[in-house]
Amino acid sequence: MIKILCVGKIKEKYLEELIVDYQKRISKYMKIEIVELKDDSIHEREIANLSKIINSKDYNVALDMRGNIFSSEEFASFVDKTLVVNSNITFIIGPSLGLNEEILNKCNKVISFSNMTFPHGLFRGILLEQIYRAFKIIHNESYHK
Repeated sequence: MIKILCVGKIKEKYLEELIVDYQKRISKYMKIEIVELKDDSIHEREIANLSKIINSKDYNVALDMRGNIFSSEEFASFVDKTLVVNSNITFIIGPSLGLNEEILNKCNKVISFSNMTFPHGLFRGILLEQIYRAFKIIHNESYHK
C-alpha cells in the first residue's frame, strides 16, 4: 500500500479534483490512502501529531528539500524495489514550516522533488502524479512525456 501523510486539508476544488483523479489512477496498481492531519498554528503540535501516526513498520519517506533528487525513472525503480521488501511505503509531507530532525530521523529515506517551495495542495498533486508515473514505468506502459 502507498500512504501519504500530510498536514492540512485541500481547499481548492481544482486541486481536490486533481488529487482524486490520480488516486483513482494509482488504485489500479496499488491501494492508496491519504491521511490528512489538521493544521495547527503551532508548528510543534503539527510535528507531534505527525510523529504519533508514523508507523515504524512502514518504509517511511520524508519529502524535504534536503533529500535526494531522483529522475522519474529512478523514482520508479525506488518504488518498485522498496515494495518488493516492504508492504507499505508512507510518504510524509510536512506542515508549512517543514519537517524537523525528529521526523527525518524516523524516516528510512528523504527525497526532494526540487529546491523550490511548492504550495502543499499542488505538491500533493505532483507527488501523486509521480507515483502514478512510477507505476506506468514499472509496468512498461506508455505515458506521455
